[in-house]
Amino acid sequence: MKHISFIAIGILFGITMTKSEAVSWFRIQEMFRFQSFHMYGIIGVAVVLGALLHFVLKSRNSKSIYGEDLDFSPKSKTYMASIFGGTFFGLGWAMTGACPGPLYVLLGNGIWVIGVVILSAIFGAFVYGLMKSKLPH
Repeated sequence: MKHISFIAIGILFGITMTKSEAVSWFRIQEMFRFQSFHMYGIIGVAVVLGALLHFVLKSRNSKSIYGEDLDFSPKSKTYMASIFGGTFFGLGWAMTGACPGPLYVLLGNGIWVIGVVILSAIFGAFVYGLMKSKLPH
């Protein structure tokens, strides 16, 4: 039953991303060229809602859907990994016109060429897994 709820949430996510035009390459290019507030508004709403949800989950000692305690402790004392990761994420986003979530939404919308980007992202994650022990964390 849990898997059906995940599929329903994924479909709702896809509809929301499509209707808000967050998967539009043109909207993403407008954002990177500072020509439109549209994407910044969407990202801002996501950050505020995420912060509120984080606060609510933390204050109520919520558990995961599997009954495990949620871990809110800091993962790292340094932000170097975040700086490098964010830089690569932003470069990939600017080059492809899509971040990881909307990739699957675009595929679901019939934009088949995005499969190349998805395969590249999977390959990048595989390479990261191979090099993880040699990277600064």
